[in-house]
Amino acid sequence: MTTPITAVAIAIPARDEHDTIHACLRAITAAARALGPTAAWSLCVVADRCADDTAALAKSALDGHPAVVLTNDIDRPLGEIRDLGLRHARALLDPHRPAETWLLSTDADTTVPENWLTDHLRLATTGTHATAGTVDLDHLAGLPLAAVRRYARVLDLARVPEGHGNVYGANLGIRADAYDTVGGFGPLNTGEDHDIWRRLGHTGHRRAYADHITVTTSARTHGRAPGGLADLLATLTPPSPNQR
Repeated sequence: MTTPITAVAIAIPARDEHDTIHACLRAITAAARALGPTAAWSLCVVADRCADDTAALAKSALDGHPAVVLTNDIDRPLGEIRDLGLRHARALLDPHRPAETWLLSTDADTTVPENWLTDHLRLATTGTHATAGTVDLDHLAGLPLAAVRRYARVLDLARVPEGHGNVYGANLGIRADAYDTVGGFGPLNTGEDHDIWRRLGHTGHRRAYADHITVTTSARTHGRAPGGLADLLATLTPPSPNQR
């Protein structure tokens, strides 16, 4: 079944991302330009309790684009921040049918390739309700070889017959009608991406693991979200001799 996608809304949570936000937004706007006239797009950065100039940098980078930067000063779960961003991004768009609107989540320490949006939409037009892409780590040389090998093992163990088996908030697309049906991202501090993926499966929505849709995210071991990728990398990294 072919489903036309006429609009794309993107949400980006960001907390104290002075060093990464410009590259993140530059990559996303380049991917949006690659859409051409095929779909309208909008973007919302949620500057979440930032103590630095992330919000100001984002506003400067997005000047002239169909985008908004929200400043959040309330302690909200990450899932609620993602949902807030998507709701505001959708509000920037002219009315489009939810079945023809694609919602995308990524992170402020992540860069996307120029074909990120076009590849997501190519799958979406086949009738897929949700697509989980993959994530490459930047600066792998900064991690001990043992941690790199352990992380590769984690990825291998996640693989399922349908594909890579991983779900990342940094590279997750959901058709708006499916998103609305399951109630959007839940108010969770961590695992909000896996949670909505499971709920979409329980309600019979068509999900796809897309090995070829890859973004690059930080290999840091001190992250913003408890229990997120940074925490996983930290658990895989053996302590240095002076930490034992």
